[in-house]
Amino acid sequence: METPIQVHWSAPADEPHMRDLLPAAERARYDRFARPEDKARFVTGRFLARTVLAARTGLAPESLAFTTECPHCGADHGKPRLPGHDVDFSLSHSGDRVVLAVAEGVQVGVDVERESDRDIDRLAEMVLAAPERETFAALPPERRRRAFHTYWSRKEAVLKATGHGLAAPMTALHLSAPGADPEVLAWDGDAAVPSVRLADLTPGPGYAASLAALTPHPLKVTEHPRP
Repeated sequence: METPIQVHWSAPADEPHMRDLLPAAERARYDRFARPEDKARFVTGRFLARTVLAARTGLAPESLAFTTECPHCGADHGKPRLPGHDVDFSLSHSGDRVVLAVAEGVQVGVDVERESDRDIDRLAEMVLAAPERETFAALPPERRRRAFHTYWSRKEAVLKATGHGLAAPMTALHLSAPGADPEVLAWDGDAAVPSVRLADLTPGPGYAASLAALTPHPLKVTEHPRP
């Protein structure tokens, strides 16, 4: 038995018909972004979510109201959810990539990261578990940037699926090495869940992207359109 996951990619855009679907609270958030590129990524994500979920549920896109209540503390900083439906979704954006993952009956998380020249050696101390840091340090310098962003996107996807986000330490999560099939090898702490499946996505050159779902079953991931 496989768990089907639909992944939708889009380039950021900011058109009037997209902004028209934003309810008042989301429009206020859109207006607070100072940079045009941030506005475009935000409105594209919400437009993509509403149009895809409308097709899945049969509802009008403008009627879909998302909640962002954290399932762990009740505060208004959780990932967007569609109450009253058995469909879960996750959004992420970076650079000129916006991605949406949608599944029925399971919690999902998705993350895309643009590879950059950030100080990955310093960040590795904050993101990687001790065994992962050993693997990372043993890599040739030219492979470390790619490896770090692979680790990072996989961990972000897992913590989005559980709903913890940055509230849970990434260093407690030990994953398989980049280049190997993505897998949770060990997880310490209160955020740990028993069944997580991971998949690497295909965001195109210069990006790393991953998907996580809280299920014991293998994933059947369909990406469309591919970047």
